[in-house]
Amino acid sequence: MDTRNWIWILRRQTTPSPGGLADKNTKGKTARRVPLIQEVRPMVAQHVLAAGGRPDARLFTGPRGGRITTAVLHDATHWDDAVRKLGYEHLRRHDLRHTGLTWMADAGVPLHVSRLIAGHGSLHTTQRYLHPDLQAVMNAGRTFSTHLTETPGLPAPAPGLSATLRRL
Repeated sequence: MDTRNWIWILRRQTTPSPGGLADKNTKGKTARRVPLIQEVRPMVAQHVLAAGGRPDARLFTGPRGGRITTAVLHDATHWDDAVRKLGYEHLRRHDLRHTGLTWMADAGVPLHVSRLIAGHGSLHTTQRYLHPDLQAVMNAGRTFSTHLTETPGLPAPAPGLSATLRRL
């Protein structure tokens, strides 16, 4: 954890394996840097202090101090109750990666940067995670329209085009 720049450097993951849980490299086998937004920094700072500044320490542990399993995470977050109360029973925790990456794209984070944060090997994979909503599509139209009307040197629209489009 780099608390000076608020970057979480992910180097390992814990996965189920024969005989229990195993630590291994991340899926892409390379460390990746994830920015920590202002809203989570105080909570992360508490965990960094509790870990005694050890760079390889687990910042988040299970109820007995060990690794967090998928089942423990599911129970600790009361996932089923939370999604039922929200009316999203179909929602999986992995869907939150899709949401986060979509919000980054909506905020203007370049796709190649989002790809690195997500740990994807290709832009195509990252693009599959993006799900723009109606507001994002409408904003794209306004941005494009502004570009067309305010950029010097662009050719004028075809005569009568605006009137024809308004009638449609």
